[in-house]
Amino acid sequence: MFIPRYWAEAPSKAQTKGRTTVRRYGWSATSQADAQAMAEVRLAEALRDLSAGEKRVRMEPKVAYNGSEGFPIREEIVSEHGDLMVTRNSYGALCLNTPDALFADVDLPEGPSDRTGCLMFLALPTLLLGIGGTAGLIQGRLLGGFPSIVMLVVGLGLLMRIGWEMLGRRLWLRRRGRADAVAMRRIRGFLDTHPDWRLRIYRTPAGYRVLATHRPFSPMEPEVSAFFDALGTDPVYVRMCRNQQCFRARVSPKPWRIGVGHLRPRSGVWPIGPEGLRLRQEWVAAYEAKSAGHAACSFLVELGLGAPHGKILAVQQLHDRLSRAEAGLPIA
Repeated sequence: MFIPRYWAEAPSKAQTKGRTTVRRYGWSATSQADAQAMAEVRLAEALRDLSAGEKRVRMEPKVAYNGSEGFPIREEIVSEHGDLMVTRNSYGALCLNTPDALFADVDLPEGPSDRTGCLMFLALPTLLLGIGGTAGLIQGRLLGGFPSIVMLVVGLGLLMRIGWEMLGRRLWLRRRGRADAVAMRRIRGFLDTHPDWRLRIYRTPAGYRVLATHRPFSPMEPEVSAFFDALGTDPVYVRMCRNQQCFRARVSPKPWRIGVGHLRPRSGVWPIGPEGLRLRQEWVAAYEAKSAGHAACSFLVELGLGAPHGKILAVQQLHDRLSRAEAGLPIA
């Protein structure tokens, strides 16, 4: 696992095959100068390869984690705990990064947004006004006229929409319940064939988080791949564990789930210029104030016959403290 503290950029306007802009990044754990030197070396290599007719990416994308093929994690380091690092991701949440504590998230189907209350607030007054105006029109009073009929139709349409949304939500809840049961069967089924494992299970807003506590793991181990496959782990997370040579778990709420907008300034990928630092600090202060009343996950149960490993136990304790997994708070 390698999460650099320093990043630098080396752009070039040199003409290569009729096109002008080439950009390469450099990184370092020790100094900005070392990061810049690496960027310049990588730029020179790219220009040489492009001049020789080789296919190379001209403009390296500035990405933090997901999709950063071949790059270290590009996030602000908030704190360090031995070989563990807590970073702030591109949308502002804190993530615990570990080289050998095996985390896996099992996501369940996402549900429809619940807009029933809002639609009902619009539908009932519209329908009542429409009924009243239309009744008056039928009795010979022209007051309201055509607008009343329109309001009646709109009100009936909103009520039909509410009915469909309630039906859709009920069907989703039934589907979610089945998916929930399948996910737990997968976890317990894996333990049936691996009785020496020990798994700590957490509820997340999207499903479950599972931490193997009986021993350290390398992301490249075949047993890790088998574990991910058995649980149906998100394939993007699986790929990034291998690329970044680490496991990770979000330990603070997603901002939009607690009424906070996206990390400012956009795009949130570290580092940012001095001109944006104050805006970022203000956002972080507001986010941390709101997140104090929420947890990232909630501890459910520990399963398996394996004994907890001392090093992984320390990771679990840090994870549980940062994520407030046993605080009884709403998860977000």
